[in-house]
Amino acid sequence: MLKCESKLLPILLATAILAIAWPTTTVQGQSGELPSASTPYEPHYHTFSIAAIDPDTGESGVAVTTRVACVGNAVPWVRAGVGAVATQSFTRMEYGPELLDLLESGVLPEDALEERVAADDGRERRQVGVINLEGEGAQFTGTEASHWAGERPGPNHVTQGNLLVGPEVLEAVASTFEASQGSGRHLADRLTEALQAGQAAGGDARRGRLQSAALLVADPRAEVATRPDRVSVNLNICEHPDPVEELRRQYEAVSGTLGFRTLEQPVGSDIGQLRIILHVLGYYRSEEAALPRDDEFLRFTPQLAEAVDRFREAEGLSTPAVGSPPGWVDQEMVDRLWTAVEAQGSGLEVREAIRELTQIRR
Repeated sequence: MLKCESKLLPILLATAILAIAWPTTTVQGQSGELPSASTPYEPHYHTFSIAAIDPDTGESGVAVTTRVACVGNAVPWVRAGVGAVATQSFTRMEYGPELLDLLESGVLPEDALEERVAADDGRERRQVGVINLEGEGAQFTGTEASHWAGERPGPNHVTQGNLLVGPEVLEAVASTFEASQGSGRHLADRLTEALQAGQAAGGDARRGRLQSAALLVADPRAEVATRPDRVSVNLNICEHPDPVEELRRQYEAVSGTLGFRTLEQPVGSDIGQLRIILHVLGYYRSEEAALPRDDEFLRFTPQLAEAVDRFREAEGLSTPAVGSPPGWVDQEMVDRLWTAVEAQGSGLEVREAIRELTQIRR
């Protein structure tokens, strides 16, 4: 039986935990090997991606997903008015700015990629895709990229992947993107749809690992992208059980796409209570002695929303003037309403008025 001193146990446990937690890093091609001061850290992103352009808008973008955390920190690179790069497998991030610099200077993607790959001693472990705004692309997959690995070029895009379930993943990505050409949809929307298709086709061959996805788009149009670098979309799902679907959810929420939330006009007894309290406080139809119990009594109408905003302004709470939603009623406002009612000496009156509305009837 192996024996160890008790004082060594914490060290041994820490070493074991560190070794288990290290599988996403690579040192000189040996997966799982711990780095030292003399061996450089080299991240690897076995993944699939699509780098593409929209010739109608001049946008360039990359969508990518993998079973490694924070893929958006390394794989996708874009530059407004220039093109896009995806650098993956045993990832050399310098490919991003280097290739974009060459494209910007007028070098064709094929020549730019050939130049940089030739200067890379680790090229056989790399996978890179690059495309310019003319839709001219180039791709490289080294002989040591993890199987299944391959490429699928097409009109206005380059699609590539490694450590996949098979070529059907890239075919799904590419054909889905190509089918949306000329649809009038945003490039970011089309890239996300293509990524979803690849994921549905099987995606990354690994299971049980952290997953991430990212979407990066640059738009040269000043009226669209306000950042100096003209990056208009930058969604980085660093870790999620279903990062591609989360990417879609966040894209639709941020863009305000119809369907990202349920729309309805609020109806209920709490609205009647709100109407009564604001009436008693003089913010809603104060000229009337009593409120009619008509069809709108339990509905959140625009007039009631305006009364809410007037009360919030009087109380120093945020209003639409500073960007809050119109008619915003949260717990803080409810507390302020009751404080105002009590300060006015109308607490008993209000409670009698809303008594029926708060009665449990079951």
